[in-house]
Amino acid sequence: MKKKIFLILLLAGLLLPGISRAGDYVIGDGDTLIVSVWGVKELSLPVKVRPDGKITVPAIGDVTAAGLTPVQLKELLTDKLKSIVKSPTVDIIVEGINNSKVYVFGNGIRPGVMDLNKRTTLLQLLCQIGDVKNADLKKAYILRQGKKVKEDFHKLFVKGDVSEDMLIETNDVIYMPLLPEKSVYVVGAVNAPKFIEYRDGITVLEAILEAGGFNKFAKQNDVTIFRKDSDKRTSISARVEDLTKKGDISQNVILKPGDYIVVKEGIF
Repeated sequence: MKKKIFLILLLAGLLLPGISRAGDYVIGDGDTLIVSVWGVKELSLPVKVRPDGKITVPAIGDVTAAGLTPVQLKELLTDKLKSIVKSPTVDIIVEGINNSKVYVFGNGIRPGVMDLNKRTTLLQLLCQIGDVKNADLKKAYILRQGKKVKEDFHKLFVKGDVSEDMLIETNDVIYMPLLPEKSVYVVGAVNAPKFIEYRDGITVLEAILEAGGFNKFAKQNDVTIFRKDSDKRTSISARVEDLTKKGDISQNVILKPGDYIVVKEGIF
């Protein structure tokens, strides 16, 4: 009989979705647990962690479960059951996780509370959030217990540097501010002068193509990018004809939010 129960519990822990037996998971209010005492049917039952952090177990009464790992709760129940059951063998399965939340806010994304019901990394979380094109990833950060544990998501999410990834923990706060300027502007000798919604990694050639490309009067090697960094204004020259005809990729300048691209005209 004990062998049969062991097999059932083993299969449950391996196969059922959403079940956690991780030793480092911390039980919280609202979690659903399965408490099993081998060979004692009356003491094997599902329980829910109440708002006061406690569960009720027959013959023992109220036991504080919140704040403990499944292993710690197992050891606690084993000790309490020794006066009732000879050599008790206790197993704890976290069947439903309802207390694990992550808080996402900032003007760059839609604020909300996300359930953290499985092992999740920052990259996975950003993919779940979805649309982050208006967020300033370089100024984003993770706040954990009042301290910043991670800053700048740009290398991870845009550049694909997975060494920047990290595990998200319960009650982490993710802050993602709005980009200070969400557009770049293309004017001058292009077919459709316009402002273009900024996206990470957009280049001067891409912006010109989105503005309809050069018109017949364009001096393709006379393109200037006007940029404001803090209180300083700078200008960057881009010889786009050298880029397209000679393959000089150094001329394909990566743009920043708020850049103005001016394509000059020439009669000859």
